[in-house]
Amino acid sequence: MPADVDQPWPGSAGPLGATVQGECTNFAVRAGAAERVEVCLFDPAGTEIRWPLPGRTGPVWHGLVPGVGAGQCYGFRVYGRWDPAHGLRHNPAKLLVDPYARAVTGELTYDTAVFGHVRPSLDLAGDDLVCDSRDSAPYVPRSVVVDDRFDWGDDAPPGVPWPDTVLYELHVRGFTMAHPAVPPPMRGTYAGLAHPAVVEHLVDLGVTSVELLPVHHFVSEPHLVRGGRGNYWGYNSLAFFAPHALYSAAGQLGQQVGEFKAMVKALHAAGLEVILDVVYNHTAEQGETGPTLSLRGIDNRGYYRLADGGRRYRDYTGCGNTLDTQSPAALLLVTDSLRYWVQEMHVDGFRFDLASALARGRHGADGLDPVDMAGAFMATVAQDPVLRGVKLVAEPWDVGAGGYQLGHFPHPWAQWNDRFRDTVRDYWRGRSSGVRELGCRLSGSSDLYEATSPHPYASVNFVTAHDGMTARDLVSYDRKHNEANGEHNRDGTGDDRSWNCGVEGETDDAAVLALRRRQLANLLATLLLSAGVPMLVAGDELGRTQRGNNNGYCLDDQTGWVDWEGAVAWEDLRGLVRRLLALRREHPVFRRHRFFTGRPVVEGGRKDLAWFGTDGREMDTGRWEDTSAQTLGVYLAGDGIPTPGPHGERVLDDSFLLWLHAGAEPVSVMLPGPPWASAYEVVLDTAEGVSGALEAGTPVSLVARSMLACRSVS
Repeated sequence: MPADVDQPWPGSAGPLGATVQGECTNFAVRAGAAERVEVCLFDPAGTEIRWPLPGRTGPVWHGLVPGVGAGQCYGFRVYGRWDPAHGLRHNPAKLLVDPYARAVTGELTYDTAVFGHVRPSLDLAGDDLVCDSRDSAPYVPRSVVVDDRFDWGDDAPPGVPWPDTVLYELHVRGFTMAHPAVPPPMRGTYAGLAHPAVVEHLVDLGVTSVELLPVHHFVSEPHLVRGGRGNYWGYNSLAFFAPHALYSAAGQLGQQVGEFKAMVKALHAAGLEVILDVVYNHTAEQGETGPTLSLRGIDNRGYYRLADGGRRYRDYTGCGNTLDTQSPAALLLVTDSLRYWVQEMHVDGFRFDLASALARGRHGADGLDPVDMAGAFMATVAQDPVLRGVKLVAEPWDVGAGGYQLGHFPHPWAQWNDRFRDTVRDYWRGRSSGVRELGCRLSGSSDLYEATSPHPYASVNFVTAHDGMTARDLVSYDRKHNEANGEHNRDGTGDDRSWNCGVEGETDDAAVLALRRRQLANLLATLLLSAGVPMLVAGDELGRTQRGNNNGYCLDDQTGWVDWEGAVAWEDLRGLVRRLLALRREHPVFRRHRFFTGRPVVEGGRKDLAWFGTDGREMDTGRWEDTSAQTLGVYLAGDGIPTPGPHGERVLDDSFLLWLHAGAEPVSVMLPGPPWASAYEVVLDTAEGVSGALEAGTPVSLVARSMLACRSVS
């Protein structure tokens, strides 16, 4: 600070966080129950200078500090009552990360001093009612003042319509850590993801939108650190405005912000959207015996859902706490963060982890917080002019009672469809009870979504995700193999619905390997030719394996990294995905804007959707209820497909016949004749045994466990 200034000026209550204003920086933090707040400035040697924030406007404490600019490290100390039994956990001995920090730097060291209460050791939780007076500053990360200026040039959102969207879920670090074309200093970073060789792969493959696993600055949980591991996936957020510092090649004193923006700009220039997987349902502070890092020490009652008079935390997330989006402070934090990432960082949408936890209301008669689709969070997002215009994807469940809400999130929300995942996996491993459920999933899951949305793209279809086995492992392992996680293989789901094709793990058996490749093709073809929005997982098209690990959240190594060198052996699979995405892109019959009706949509036309049994006749009730059925024919008519246009336009497209056969033996199927087609042209056979032109009304033999796709010729 200048020599003639001995304390900050009052400054202003907004915006929250640290805002550079010429030669000064305004600090503002919402701490409604506080009695005093200090901003603590740190020099490169770690020397701390504390300044009280002199201004207060309602719940916001603020001050303008001269001589402070971008790159300054800081934190807050908040004074107030220590009364954990009633939800008050102020402790000025604990340095707190600014909830609105645009950048965070430094590691979190799990010394017992980072806990607000006295903790005898890291292995003993201690009594959360007894205050700990030791300074936590040597052990916790710092917030960083950031200058937000960036030359966006002519950057514009790609604006990919929902029906055309193909999501590609990837981990910023894991996607490029082993990429040979990316210079080593850039691997695993935002700059690495923007590298031309990486962008070329995405564009060439045909995806439209990259969905990034969490990039909000996160820290690892204590039990992982004690075991010599760390949080790799990132579902343990500390700062909702800050790009994760360790993903930056340029530096960690605010440079991560500019590097993230440059990545978005490069992806946009290639026509790719950027979707963030965001974790607002909980924070890294865990339960009442967790560390005091930010919100707990700033305004515990204002940010978290509390129970037992305020001492305990309501946990709908399995992580010890749940953010209270019914509270004005928490709701403002989440929605301000969302708007920041759209307006300042130019992202195109969000996938909300455990979204049901965000939609929970106030206590019901049973003492639980019921999910309320008309509650504060959902209503706020719905009316927000910024947020309602971007892609919104819900993981439609949490871990609490009543949290499974698949199909209940209203338009314009899309939702992860785990029923699609389970049905398709069961079908292709030969464990389904007929084909009835499969038909629902292939056609857009109207049974789940039509009550809240008229659009099949409400369903985000997937057969794999970051959580679970890779596609290659689904066809190579019957059991999870999580030994490397250090939890004696107890972690991770025990219900992967996988099938190893006869041998557990790696093998040299040519017949088994051929079957596995066919099963991989079946899974991916089913995903990419179904109605709804498909989501691929990075590396599935390259034969990525985790050696049977279905919960690699704590392994920052080859387990979770894409193996680009080994992918050479899987070029045929990559080519298949490329061809399938090109087929989807070129034919709107696979990108439905409205649900199928099962009726002609133009006079004299064919039904928009028809189902066939092996004899070439349409399915009747008896066939749908046959639990032994393993073969299904699907006819998609291109006669007058509804489009999203304002005048109800319809477009003409080719029609297609798909055959899915999950049986262990070959089967002969009859190709439907007129009016469906006079002939068919094969566009895909996962068994690679049928090609060319086929005459309608004649039989064709399907290899065991194979899928055939044909274009209808009139």
